[in-house]
Amino acid sequence: MTSTDQTVDQSGPQADPQADAKRAPVSAGDRYESLDVLRGLAVMGILMVNAAFFFMYWGVQSYPPAHMSVEGANGLAWLGMHVFFELKFVTLFSCLFGAGIMLMVGDEPGASLKLHYSRMRWLLVIGLIHGFVLWFGDILTSYAIIGMIAVMFRRMSVPKLLIWGVVGIGLTNALIVVQGWASTLSPQMYEPAPFGPVPDADTLEMWVGAYQAGFLESRVFNAIGNAVALLSSLIAFTPRLLGVMLIGMALFKSGFLLARWSAGAYAISAAITLVPGLGALWWSGSAALAAGFTPETIFTTQAVNAFASVAVAFGYASVIMLVCKAPWMKLIRTPFAAAGRMAFTNYLSQTTIMLVLGVGLGLYGTLERVEQVQIVVAVWIAQLIISPIWLALFRFGPAEWLWRSLSYGKFQPIFKGGR
Repeated sequence: MTSTDQTVDQSGPQADPQADAKRAPVSAGDRYESLDVLRGLAVMGILMVNAAFFFMYWGVQSYPPAHMSVEGANGLAWLGMHVFFELKFVTLFSCLFGAGIMLMVGDEPGASLKLHYSRMRWLLVIGLIHGFVLWFGDILTSYAIIGMIAVMFRRMSVPKLLIWGVVGIGLTNALIVVQGWASTLSPQMYEPAPFGPVPDADTLEMWVGAYQAGFLESRVFNAIGNAVALLSSLIAFTPRLLGVMLIGMALFKSGFLLARWSAGAYAISAAITLVPGLGALWWSGSAALAAGFTPETIFTTQAVNAFASVAVAFGYASVIMLVCKAPWMKLIRTPFAAAGRMAFTNYLSQTTIMLVLGVGLGLYGTLERVEQVQIVVAVWIAQLIISPIWLALFRFGPAEWLWRSLSYGKFQPIFKGGR
């Protein structure tokens, strides 16, 4: 693949349709292990953040004490989630989405985008079903929409992709800072209110009761929540998501995500990002926890995390590239690579598992943060065991197979050795 200095490629979906017929799903032999390992780690890390929303009122995202305890071990569980996971792994996942666009489409002038747009349209359909029917925290819908835009930038040079990526992230981060600062001027936003970040007693009882009553009873709340979350995400986080995808394209083109840099370069990038990033996050998160999450400390944690999460995500990727360059760590990498090859399946199965526990078994509103961490770890272990076993028998995960089949308009072979 070659890179150019063209600002935006306008070839669009009308380019050579015969090129799509020649393209096929990426085979195991054509895959980059580093991308798979990083994707597997990312999809599992996302669950640590999402777990709270399967068992607690949505307001805990902005105000942790909104539902259940943040004292003692539960407070430490929140702190660990905030410092090491929140926004870091979804940033990695978004970065890899951009890299995936480069891998699937390339940056040749005559490359057809017909298949890409077909993939994004079907991802949009799956995302809407996932969000409105199953879980309001869906990210697939946003990825599909922004993925249709990001592909037009694929022929940019690495420096330009990085610059525009930083600009996009900066726009969203600026909005986060402004909103956080405004909240310190209007602390009443953290006072109990119907369906607000801090629910009043009646709202909390109604919300928890609906989720404990069963799947159908809770779908109205879920659908409304998804509509609000999707709208706010597209308004506030589109610049950041697009920016991170562009950076992912740049890191793919530069060889960073393919473990092609030197071990020394990865070690340096890990040190200069993880040490200050995690240090700042621990300082701001500890202060907020100790102060009982006052508006001022919440503002500080949100502002610090908006910027530090990007640095920490880059640091995590640097460490994983070091791991991928070490032949003696192959055995450790293998299950994570398998989980990454089945990232779509694992993401959707996480929703299914959590819904069964929270709604199906009526555990919503009863599991504290420490217990949520234990469930997450159990899911991690299960997915790291099941993913390699599945891929020993099949070419793709079930969700990956469905997405490919829909995108190509015909059933793809799924069994190993199938045609």
